[in-house]
Amino acid sequence: MSASAVYVLDLKGKVLICRNYRGDVDMSEVEHFMPILMEKEEEGTLSPILAHGGVRFMWIKHNNLYLVATSKKNACVSLVFSFLYKVVQVFSEYFKELEEESIRDNFVIIYELLDELMDFGYPQTTDSKILQEYITQEGHKLETGAPRPPATVTNAVSWRSEGIKYRKNEVFLDVIESVNLLHPRRPGVSANGNVLRSEIVGSIKMRVFLSGMPELRLGLNDKVLFDNTGRGKSKSVELEDVKFHQCVRLSRFENDRTISFIPPDGEFELMSYRLNTHVKPLIWIESVIEKHSHSRIEYMIKAKSQFKRRSTANNVEIHIPVPNDADSPKFKTTVGSVKWVPENSEIVWSIKSFPGGKEYLMRAHFGLPSVEAEDKEGKPPISVKFEIPYFTTSGIQVRYLKIIEKSGYQALPWVRYITQNGDYQLRTQ
Repeated sequence: MSASAVYVLDLKGKVLICRNYRGDVDMSEVEHFMPILMEKEEEGTLSPILAHGGVRFMWIKHNNLYLVATSKKNACVSLVFSFLYKVVQVFSEYFKELEEESIRDNFVIIYELLDELMDFGYPQTTDSKILQEYITQEGHKLETGAPRPPATVTNAVSWRSEGIKYRKNEVFLDVIESVNLLHPRRPGVSANGNVLRSEIVGSIKMRVFLSGMPELRLGLNDKVLFDNTGRGKSKSVELEDVKFHQCVRLSRFENDRTISFIPPDGEFELMSYRLNTHVKPLIWIESVIEKHSHSRIEYMIKAKSQFKRRSTANNVEIHIPVPNDADSPKFKTTVGSVKWVPENSEIVWSIKSFPGGKEYLMRAHFGLPSVEAEDKEGKPPISVKFEIPYFTTSGIQVRYLKIIEKSGYQALPWVRYITQNGDYQLRTQ
């Protein structure tokens, strides 16, 4: 057993580049590495192996970089450290000097090297002379038609079996974006301003039912340029924390931003990304809560969709917290249905279809006991669930999806866009 994933971090612990080899450890676990390292350093108990829960961090430092490998099960520690030092050696021979700047300037080449250096957590080709024969610093040279090394050397298609056949060849691609948002609802705050936190977490998922050994080429709009390259930001969707499936070959990416790959059979995640950006609330909630002491509490909830009229949010659920000791509910709404969920101390307003540019109203009335429980925890926020098909918040689009296979069969590509809620909360007054 070897490494689950390998990361390169800067001195602050930010991930510059990473590769997930086994998928058995959550990639966000690395966020715990730097706090643990600093704590152990202050205590004078720093060691080359750190732990958080069931995850082990094996790390080395080189110049202004940390190279970190994670593992959940028993790993051959000496093998992992030997591999990390070999990574430093290979990168240094490729880029002369290995530091933060060289990582950012050689993002594409490093992804290719990480693919060849390790497969499913086990070291593979670590000889830089062999690697330099087929991974050059001009990535487009890989497309000149020169014979490629056998798959046993490059592990080019270890994720796909030969001889796969389908009567109907199809590819389904879903671009799914989740919106995380926390909005401080206060008197006088507009639906556009003062968002405390907002981000878009994106994922491109595929279901592939293709015969043979096809090559797929995916083009995204506006020459998608990742933050780590540091070039052309003015004309690109600024993606962060980009992670690719190991099948992706980025040799053409430097020139035309085409993502080229031989896909696994069936369902898999091609890539994921994140955008830290100001997001206008797609569904805006206004709440007026009037509490009449020792008698009743009344709610007036207004829901407004702030996306284009041609789009529609489906299966909208608005979760409104109510006091634990509330009873005798009464509801009135212009659309949808409302139910009281006493075990969760909330009411749920469900709207099956919510078109863009619409506004709906709901009123609720609860009785309160003559002796009320003391509210020590404050008011929890209103949370919203939704799904908007054929729509992306970031504006990312698939320009084309080409399918190339030597037998020349015709295949049908299907592309779908979905925006949905992530952690989407609006605080009440």
